[in-house]
Amino acid sequence: MNITKENINKAVKNNILTSTQADELIVFLKSQPNIGPVFDFTHVLYYFGGLIAIGAMTLFMNLGWESFGGWGIFFISLAYAGVGLKLTNYFQKNGHAIPAGICATFVVALTPLAIYGLQQALGFWPDDTTYSEYHRYIKWHWIYLELGTLAIGAIVAWKYKYPFLIMPIAVTLWYMSMDLTAMISGGDITWELRKLVSMYSGILIIGLAFWVDVRARKTADYAFWLYIFGVMAFWCGLSAQNSDSELSKFIYFTINISMIGAGVVLVRRVFVVFGALGCSGYLGHLASSVFENSWLFPIALTAIGLSIIYLGVIWQKNEELITKRARNILPSQIKELLDSKAI
Repeated sequence: MNITKENINKAVKNNILTSTQADELIVFLKSQPNIGPVFDFTHVLYYFGGLIAIGAMTLFMNLGWESFGGWGIFFISLAYAGVGLKLTNYFQKNGHAIPAGICATFVVALTPLAIYGLQQALGFWPDDTTYSEYHRYIKWHWIYLELGTLAIGAIVAWKYKYPFLIMPIAVTLWYMSMDLTAMISGGDITWELRKLVSMYSGILIIGLAFWVDVRARKTADYAFWLYIFGVMAFWCGLSAQNSDSELSKFIYFTINISMIGAGVVLVRRVFVVFGALGCSGYLGHLASSVFENSWLFPIALTAIGLSIIYLGVIWQKNEELITKRARNILPSQIKELLDSKAI
């Protein structure tokens, strides 16, 4: 839950805190660095403006820039990156962590464009594809753009340490998994292969996210974007698999149930959202295909839903005891991670 001034005032009314302690607590909380996203108008403006700038040099890049030639694209990208770094340092110096992180991310997002321009200038570009196709098509030669982006992203993230910087790194890892597959398969990447690559690369990115989560458990939330793109890649690849077997579809349902459980344990909503989508899809399949003409199915489903609600009530009553016993068998690092997310 978010701690608000109203929560603190209620604690004073219930004699949990004194008025002096409440005032001191508010001052203390305001003095803490806030580098995470908050849903208010100021932060909406930050991210809206930042995403427009990043999108302009990535997703919305058009063929007009080709007229500058390779060297023109390269040096213009460097100039933009210089402005981005200047703004990053300015905002960081003045304590504006969110815009500083967005500007640093803008610099990382420019990296593939700069590498593309350099390759064009040096005559190393292998075909007639343009940078505007980078985010649309799978090509083996994008790999050089991705390796450079990961390198620059790692350096900038190490220097500035803003969680939003992990976003372009996570996207690049996702892209790279598909482009590496195209390289290994000689460019003949079928839809079936794409689905498998998406699923298994998602598992790897989720594993990386968990490792980062454990390592950064005492600092900021650097694993957020890795979890987002890892779960997206895994779930989309899993959900796209074809199967006429009801057993396979039930296994898919149990995997989605497990994702919901993992999301609750790790306090990661992305697992819960995609897991719930998968479960809803499976229940929809049961309603429309398996039990299409059964009047008992909606009744049984309602009973299951109400039973789950009752299970939630029982869990709430015994949550502290169950959680304590379960965490006693976990490694200390994972215990610290879960404790850091507990209310």
